[in-house]
Amino acid sequence: MAFVEPLTLSLRGLELVPLALEHEAGLRAAAADGELWKLRVSSVPEPENTRRYIEDALRMREAGTRLAFAVTDAAGTVLGSTSYHDILPAVKRVEIGYTWYAGRCQRTHVNTTCKLMMLSHAFDTLGCQVVGWRTDNFNFASQRAIERLGARKDGIIRGHALRRDGTIRDTVMYSLRSGEWPEVKAQLLYLLDKPR
Repeated sequence: MAFVEPLTLSLRGLELVPLALEHEAGLRAAAADGELWKLRVSSVPEPENTRRYIEDALRMREAGTRLAFAVTDAAGTVLGSTSYHDILPAVKRVEIGYTWYAGRCQRTHVNTTCKLMMLSHAFDTLGCQVVGWRTDNFNFASQRAIERLGARKDGIIRGHALRRDGTIRDTVMYSLRSGEWPEVKAQLLYLLDKPR
């Protein structure tokens, strides 16, 4: 039995459904809302590479290193994708990443709700000790979003990975420990419940 098994998570009209080939058209449409693949610092697939993106995620799921989700609304419309990755059962650690949403969903409740579901599952069900995030040093929007969740910056790994344009990026690392989770959970619920 894998540490992180495929499952569906639901909260406040959103669902995280294990990513499957049937989500290809929906992912392509979500990415087209803002032409997100044109962002230099993202992992959003180009329209012609959407199927390969899903197939790669499925291979990683088989290897036990990633569980990718399609993010859907109550009508079943695909809004984007997010994943558990770099899954380390021996130390009870997962990372959350490969996260992107259609342009119309950015700066809405969607990211906060998805992270609340994923963090709750990681800490309360899987018993994780640490949940991590990583992002491009030039992806300032992602850094702000991660920090708004209550994660702490661990540091920067210089010369860590290639960007889609072939340049070498530095990677900003964040984490949240299990002892910090109750306060972070209370804050996320507060953010979701406060009037907008």
